[in-house]
Amino acid sequence: MNNQININDKIIGENHPCYIIAEMSANHAGSYERAIEIIEAAKSAGADCIKIQTYTADTMTIDCDNNYFSIKDGTWKGENLYKLYEKAYTPWEWQEGLKNKAEELGIDFLSTPFDKTSVDFLESINVDFYKIASFELIDIPLIKYIASKNKPIIMSTGMGTLGEIEEAVNAIKSMGNEKICLLKCSSAYPAIPDDMNLITMKNLKDIFQVNVGLSDHSLGSIASVTAVAMGAKIIEKHFCLNREIQNPDASFSMEPQEFKNMVDNIRLAERAMGRISYELSDNEKQSRKFRRSIFVIKDIKEGEQFTEENIRIIRPGNGLKPKYYEDVLGKIAICDIKRGTPLSWNQVK
Repeated sequence: MNNQININDKIIGENHPCYIIAEMSANHAGSYERAIEIIEAAKSAGADCIKIQTYTADTMTIDCDNNYFSIKDGTWKGENLYKLYEKAYTPWEWQEGLKNKAEELGIDFLSTPFDKTSVDFLESINVDFYKIASFELIDIPLIKYIASKNKPIIMSTGMGTLGEIEEAVNAIKSMGNEKICLLKCSSAYPAIPDDMNLITMKNLKDIFQVNVGLSDHSLGSIASVTAVAMGAKIIEKHFCLNREIQNPDASFSMEPQEFKNMVDNIRLAERAMGRISYELSDNEKQSRKFRRSIFVIKDIKEGEQFTEENIRIIRPGNGLKPKYYEDVLGKIAICDIKRGTPLSWNQVK
């Protein structure tokens, strides 16, 4: 499979470091200055990319108070959809400035559009790639419109059946766009480990022959680090300055030091995975001397037989290899050998 995606100077794909996205979402809590601070903090914490969302309450839903538009349970229980999006959205007039700030700091800028007007807006500020959210996985007209821009697409698959994911992937490809990465996602806020089924990432990769990753809404970093060990090439995690700053996404977002620790652990996991190799490291070569070998454990006279009473397989590894033990038993010593001497072939007749 060679479906790598190029984003500025970074490559998403096999044999490249995992691409780590800090999702700002609503964590700016209505402050442009805080949004700038979040970008700066994400860069310092090791993120490759800052992500926002491009919508307004009116592009997401309608202002209606009937039962259909009321959230019944979960993190946002009791909220009205329209009013929730009014609180959470990132003003469009900020977004070019946020993009410029990200570019100044050397961190990529990504956004999730939710309708055609938001795609057109993001095109006007020259975004390099797009994110499709899990909830929009079934919006085939929107997916085709995004794909028509012929830019890389990262698509979350939360709540999607295999058939729905296939339809969305085919919609992208129908527009001549093959630059796709799929993210496993559990669309709960927060997600719990029992529902995450990370092994599904491998299946997505096998079926669709694309790179895969994780949009991680769980608490902590275990799921993200585990996903990287299982082959995730993208990790997306919500990011905030402080969970005490009230906003719709604070409760399941990572603070800067937590995010940095996650990034560090991901990079350590990548180093530990390494490559297929049976070569010995320098440290392993040093440790070989403490392997077992055949030693003389009782003084032996010239002409005496080697027996289970006078030779043993013990540590360290200076003597003959243990595999020769039965070959040596019953043979004759050609010289005197003191207790504690490693046995060698030039001592054996």
